[in-house]
Amino acid sequence: MAFSRGELTDDGHAAIESVRTLEEAIRSGLKFRTVFFSESGKSRAERLLPQLGSHVETLLLPDSIFSSAVDTESPQGVAALVKLKPHTTEDLFRVADPLIVIAAGVQDPGNLGTIIRSAEAFGGSGVAVAEGTVSPLNPKSIRASAGSLFRLPVVHAKAGELLPILAERGIRLLGTTSHKGAPRREADLRGGVAVCIGNEGAGLPKELLGKVDSNVVIPHSGKVESLNAAIAASIILYEAARQRAE
Repeated sequence: MAFSRGELTDDGHAAIESVRTLEEAIRSGLKFRTVFFSESGKSRAERLLPQLGSHVETLLLPDSIFSSAVDTESPQGVAALVKLKPHTTEDLFRVADPLIVIAAGVQDPGNLGTIIRSAEAFGGSGVAVAEGTVSPLNPKSIRASAGSLFRLPVVHAKAGELLPILAERGIRLLGTTSHKGAPRREADLRGGVAVCIGNEGAGLPKELLGKVDSNVVIPHSGKVESLNAAIAASIILYEAARQRAE
């Protein structure tokens, strides 16, 4: 099922779960195909059904069947199949000076979801999901994005195909490292910029690290080897927003 695979269904719908996530999907204007309630979660139907409209199919499932289908260990008794808004690589460049995040090897779904959430919060124009990165449709990614996945362009893109497009458009490619590079306050994050966030343990792939225009470092205590990928991305995105607001 889509709830366990973290992929679209054959007819292009994504699986989501929890009351908050469904409410974010409603607020974001997504179209629902089916909403599932567990027997013990029937009370939540009273809260959600008025927001969904009469045209949406609803199914009431025994708790055992519902729990076996969804990803969460403690499901809230509500899940759904929704149609995400379609996005293409071109949507990353819908503003004059885009602030793009490239997730290159981010494997923790919670990290990816948080990166997507921070990208929307700090004015990012979109997130490119490159090779080796967990699916943004992973249930944990969706929950961690707190609805941002429903609104921000998030597209799959091979790094080898995306980099020439960035160069052609004059968008600078910035790497993130724990050691050598320009401190975040000294790095120029204005104009068209694509910030690369690498694997939680290994960092950026060598082939990508060798093609960046410059690296950005977040100064921190030497007692800490490195920062969590989502935290590092959030700090850099905040710095970019700060610089762009000046």
